[in-house]
Amino acid sequence: MSTPTSERTTPTAVEHRSRHRTRTIVVLAILLVATAALVVLSAGLGRVGVPPIEVLGSLAHHFHLDIGPLPSHPNGEAALWNVRFPRIVLGLLVGAALGAGGCLLQGVLANPLAEPGIIGVSSGAAVGACLMIVLGGGSTNDWALAGAAFVFALFTAASVYVLSLRDGSTSAIMLVLTGIAVNAFALGIIAYLTFVASTAAREQIVFWQLGSLAGTTWDEVWVAAPLIIAALAAALVLVHKLDLLALGEIQAASLGVNVEIVRRQVIVLVSILTGAAVAFSGIIMFVGLVVPHVLRLIVGPRHAILLPASVVGGALVITAADLAARTLLGDADLPLGMFTSLIGGPVFFLLLRRSRRAGAGW
Repeated sequence: MSTPTSERTTPTAVEHRSRHRTRTIVVLAILLVATAALVVLSAGLGRVGVPPIEVLGSLAHHFHLDIGPLPSHPNGEAALWNVRFPRIVLGLLVGAALGAGGCLLQGVLANPLAEPGIIGVSSGAAVGACLMIVLGGGSTNDWALAGAAFVFALFTAASVYVLSLRDGSTSAIMLVLTGIAVNAFALGIIAYLTFVASTAAREQIVFWQLGSLAGTTWDEVWVAAPLIIAALAAALVLVHKLDLLALGEIQAASLGVNVEIVRRQVIVLVSILTGAAVAFSGIIMFVGLVVPHVLRLIVGPRHAILLPASVVGGALVITAADLAARTLLGDADLPLGMFTSLIGGPVFFLLLRRSRRAGAGW
């Protein structure tokens, strides 16, 4: 006897939305818990070991909560608050900025291969940093280095946008192609500066381009944090427009979206996010490319969900990579960018293979 249509167990659209919402909440919760756990673990590992319960106790006491024990080691508090927590917090900010930057660019360009470096931010920052290192002979002030990197990052991104203009507007393909050309030109400048640099300056150039959070201070955190947090808040305002852009530029325009203004706003926000991140950390590859790409497959394309997930996912990846960078070889502090590239490259290749087998596009 056939089952009446009303009694069939075929999932309805409401059930699908409910399942997707539940999965999204679970994914975000896992990302947040994993990030918090890594922060506590990272803070406790090092030459001066601090158990997790004492890390939590120290955090609680600094927020005026008399909960948990303070570090028993005489140098435990100093190690946590003068060395490790500034480095961890900056890593969280850098990861959040790169993850959000990749998410925004992939959305506005409708290109899953887009990442902050495609509009010249990273290469521009590298030119500014290399120039200051060469002029300083390898003994450049950290603040001058960070300032030059940030300014050149913004200038290069602005140049890419202006050069891609045609009849007062841009297209996604023109932005990408112009970015490739400008990046190539910037790499040529970096190569020349590396060639003419002294031995000490050349070593500093190479180290900066590999990326590192070593030697981070609270002063650097207080400079980067307002820029990154303000840009993230502004990006959240654009999530609905980015969703409409996914329908295509013509459809988005017919629904009231000024595509050119949105594209301009995203480029400014990505430039600020990435410029503030790389100014203090150096070049860190693949986070802005892989993190949003992976999370899009998990939580879906809605930017109201994807953007916060990319923020937390980027913070998680940088925290994990930095923990590995400073603990794998004992006292050696390995380049952070090396870990993100070694992991991000194969992961992205697997994603491409998976998409090709599934016949999936964007």
